Amino acid sequence: MDKDKIDKKDHILDVAEKVFSDQGYDGASTRSISGEAGVNMAMLNYYFGSKEGLFLAVFNRKINSFKNLLQDLGNDENLSAWNKVEAYIDLYAQRVVTNNCFQKMLYQEMSMNSRNQLSENISDILLQNVVEFHKILTEGIEKGEFKNDIDFEMVTATIYGTKNFIINAPQLTSMMLGYDIQDEKNLEEKFKPRIKSYLRKLLWAYLVKDQSQK
Repeated sequence: MDKDKIDKKDHILDVAEKVFSDQGYDGASTRSISGEAGVNMAMLNYYFGSKEGLFLAVFNRKINSFKNLLQDLGNDENLSAWNKVEAYIDLYAQRVVTNNCFQKMLYQEMSMNSRNQLSENISDILLQNVVEFHKILTEGIEKGEFKNDIDFEMVTATIYGTKNFIINAPQLTSMMLGYDIQDEKNLEEKFKPRIKSYLRKLLWAYLVKDQSQK
């Protein structure tokens, strides 16, 4: 695919991400997305086939880019398992702050509790990154860095759940934290360093063996 076509697809996906975030899957239409993107319906349908295809393409682009970063991180033989967890936290916190629109869209769909093919496809996409993170935890156990009784699923839920509570209940959490969590400057300067510090301390205490256990 030539560069012009790739750029055009990325532009459509950027617009679609914003529209889906603002209006939800059911409220958004391919016609409104094509209008905002400045392309005709024939082009949108050619690239993505349907609204569901476009929606999944938005998810795939974001999740797969993160998956590639995680795979590179997991394959880095110069880092300890704990260093990889720290790097994962940094990557995750950065993406939460810089992809607020996507995070909102993700939460909207995952909180619907629908069991249709679309929700199953989204869950399958997200599970890819969970698997990559679990590989890092497994490596830490096998190398003797991490405790043997780690609850992989609860560790994952702790990381994602902390973000979901803060980001997706903005009125409550803004009152609790004392600053507007929807303000980009506050996200970057106050929330990002705070969640990184918190998750590092929490996971260090839970994952890493102390000297007497080695």
